Amino acid sequence: MTAPQPVILGEMPSLSKLYVNAAAQAARRRLLGTHDSADLPGAGHEVRDVTVDVATLTAYQHLVGETASDVLPAGFIHALAFPVAMSVMNRDDFPLPLLGMIHLRNTVEQRSSVLFTDVLDIAASVSHLRGHRAGTQVDVVAEVRLAGTAEPCWRGVSTYLAKGVFLPGIDKPTVHVPRQDFSAPDPTAVWQLGVDTGRAYAAVSGDFNPIHLSSLSAKALGMRRSIAHGMYLASRALADVGPARGESFVWDVTFDAPVFLPGRVALEINTAQGSTGSWERSDFVAWNPRSGRRHFSGSVAAL
Repeated sequence: MTAPQPVILGEMPSLSKLYVNAAAQAARRRLLGTHDSADLPGAGHEVRDVTVDVATLTAYQHLVGETASDVLPAGFIHALAFPVAMSVMNRDDFPLPLLGMIHLRNTVEQRSSVLFTDVLDIAASVSHLRGHRAGTQVDVVAEVRLAGTAEPCWRGVSTYLAKGVFLPGIDKPTVHVPRQDFSAPDPTAVWQLGVDTGRAYAAVSGDFNPIHLSSLSAKALGMRRSIAHGMYLASRALADVGPARGESFVWDVTFDAPVFLPGRVALEINTAQGSTGSWERSDFVAWNPRSGRRHFSGSVAAL
């Protein structure tokens, strides 16, 4: 069966407008109770001929600790594609509430370098709606291609959880996989994150989700304080891996617990070399140095 053609958007969606619409949609759903469908939108969204603002790229590189370069960091490409992904999740026929979604995992295939001078086509879709012991989860797939080409040079899959939302026909997993015990190792770095970390990342990514901006707006969404963006943390860990990762790699991260702001994050990176002595893989884990609670873990491996 042929996949439906994507909806071509005339311009990059505005994240601020999408969040406003998501809030209105959440209010309607609370009033009308419209969580009655387990069907995902068939067609995705696409924006063509996207260009990069150099000032924003430079600010991003400085914020997460990436080396100044003409090559777009993989995390920056995620931020670039994020509004298109959000626009699919913001559709009226998307069955889960956008606000309050929990980012569980992110997997990126950086297949080739993307330069800031490249003109890009960005597409996003949703798939794999499935049960979770705490609600319903879904994958959001984004692909970035050089304009007019067919094969993506960057592909990202973000897994989100709608906590407390159980759709008809979507069963909970019958097998519960317990979390592995975590014992904090000796850190290779400790990050000091200020109360303005969420606002700083929002300024370069455009992701002004209220849960990241202030304690007041975070409390409105059920958090005791604002929390750092998961992709800011993951992107900073990727930057700490450094240029040894090369031009093509798989970057995988699993999020365990939020980082409340202000806060401190301890990080350990272990690097493995192949038989030729060249870099092959780096594993990383981050945790709260006071409580020992793991925040996230992942890897960067040669593709």
